[in-house]
Amino acid sequence: MRTSTTRGEQRRFGRLLIALLAVFALIAASCASDDDDDAAPATTAAAAAGTDAGDDMADDGDMADGDDMADDDMADDGDMADGDDMADDDMADDMAMDYCNGGANVGGTLIIGSTQVPRHLNGTVQSGYATAVPGTQLNASPLLYDDEYNPMPYLAESWDVADDGLSVTLHLVEDAVFHDGMPITSADVAFSIQTVQANHPFKPMYAPVTSVDTPDEHTAVINLSQPHPAILLAMSPGLLPIIPKHIFDDGQDMKSHPRNSEDFVGSGPFRLAEYEPGTIIRMERFDDFFIEGTPCLDEIVMEITPDSTAIVLSLENGTTHLSSTLGPAANVLRLMDNPDVEVTAQGHEAIGQINWLEFNLNDPALSDVRVRQAIGYAIDRDFLSGVIEQGLTFPVPTGIAAASPFHNADVNHYDKDIDRAKQLLAEAGYGEGELELTIDYIPPAFVVHAEYVVQALQEAGINVELSVSPDFPTWAQRVAGGDYQMTINQVWNWGDPVIGVHRTYLCDNRVGVIWTNNTGYCNPEVDALLAAAGQELDAGERTRLYAEFQEIVAEDVPIYFLNTPSFWQAFNPAVMNPPTNNIWGQMSPMHQVWLDQ
Repeated sequence: MRTSTTRGEQRRFGRLLIALLAVFALIAASCASDDDDDAAPATTAAAAAGTDAGDDMADDGDMADGDDMADDDMADDGDMADGDDMADDDMADDMAMDYCNGGANVGGTLIIGSTQVPRHLNGTVQSGYATAVPGTQLNASPLLYDDEYNPMPYLAESWDVADDGLSVTLHLVEDAVFHDGMPITSADVAFSIQTVQANHPFKPMYAPVTSVDTPDEHTAVINLSQPHPAILLAMSPGLLPIIPKHIFDDGQDMKSHPRNSEDFVGSGPFRLAEYEPGTIIRMERFDDFFIEGTPCLDEIVMEITPDSTAIVLSLENGTTHLSSTLGPAANVLRLMDNPDVEVTAQGHEAIGQINWLEFNLNDPALSDVRVRQAIGYAIDRDFLSGVIEQGLTFPVPTGIAAASPFHNADVNHYDKDIDRAKQLLAEAGYGEGELELTIDYIPPAFVVHAEYVVQALQEAGINVELSVSPDFPTWAQRVAGGDYQMTINQVWNWGDPVIGVHRTYLCDNRVGVIWTNNTGYCNPEVDALLAAAGQELDAGERTRLYAEFQEIVAEDVPIYFLNTPSFWQAFNPAVMNPPTNNIWGQMSPMHQVWLDQ
């Protein structure tokens, strides 16, 4: 049974987005409210939810969006503190269902088109969509999540959270093995958590973990220094891949370990068969995968190209089955009009992606908050979203996505005001045309955003030159190393601020890795607020803490927030059980996907 909306519904939905934007624009014009930027996201982002690119994608940011990232259940995280066994009989029944059309459709090769170039395949030390899509096929995680933010069994067949919230006990399946035949044990879980804790750019994600006890081979007890409202979400496929201790615990640096790419041994439904960086990743069925009867496919092949238009063409002619890196809005609308391609915004709801303009605060000119504020007043978010991106993105004024329960709309939006921009520049000592800057962007898709910023800042008397990186790894290395002045980036909330938001602002997370604190921003008051919110289990108090955090960041402007895009997926109608029925989309295992052919 198909999990996406019907083709006609998808086309109507795409046009509805455009119509809704027009309506909101009329309302905004008549009301002139300070909250104009958030009128659309609050109501339509939840429906639009969908496709990604950027932060964590590694590319294609102008298509991504931040769905309904979190409902009350997610915000409350109440099921994390009650200590009940969270894998009930219904979940077990779901895992025991018939797969692959009752076994009638086993085999075939799924072709995924992608513009994303991973540095390697080890998600314990590397974030990003480029790594997570193949990585979640190659490695299993303790938990899966359905489309309503409910945790589901995976490597952990059940789990318990202590009444005081200071420990989580995982009960692992007993017949799971790595691709080399070695058993997956609690020691591997402990090693994987410790590796993520020490190396992953999402430093706050496992910061409260003090130790992992392994009383037996199939029990892992995660001990915490404080309650952690996002600890279960942090065990999702793209966030905690379980890697083999017997291979990686050899004293070599994890970030440059040769087995991150070569002779890769994983724990997931597919094993690595071929890897040509920047070109192809071919993964073949692992016959001893612990979920009996899966995977359905013989192979998943990721074909990588920097040209999103080429991916669109291959979707249209049927040579590509699935893609979420569709490029600019025109490509999405084009596919919506094609009766031979399914387009949906379902899936990836947890991502909460935001496109933004990032400043290097170590740069002499940009270290002055008046210059950063002036740049903010020179940009028109509404024009960027409504005109350039044809209504497929929504303006957002903060670093917490508008669909999140922690989003605060009552901050300074920096609505376009050229006179105010010029006044601030003059106060900072810059006359007309005296300030010269450069702007980088994630290639290739964010060039549209960068070119718009160049034009917008010219109106305020700021001369900006495009700085072009040939590919994502080059861009990432430059930005992580501080070799930039401004850059267009896309960063994801990753389901909870502890996981995806804190990392950008914490003073001690300036570690020279992309998607950490790459601006050089440091405000002890912000650090204190995030530390408090990161251990607060009361949803109301967390909301208050995050609201204050957003107000301070809006005044400091280490980042100017642009918009949140929808995360679209397109796929051939022959693809059954496409990755649309969970909050992580293609960053989840595709062991249940099969081809009707």
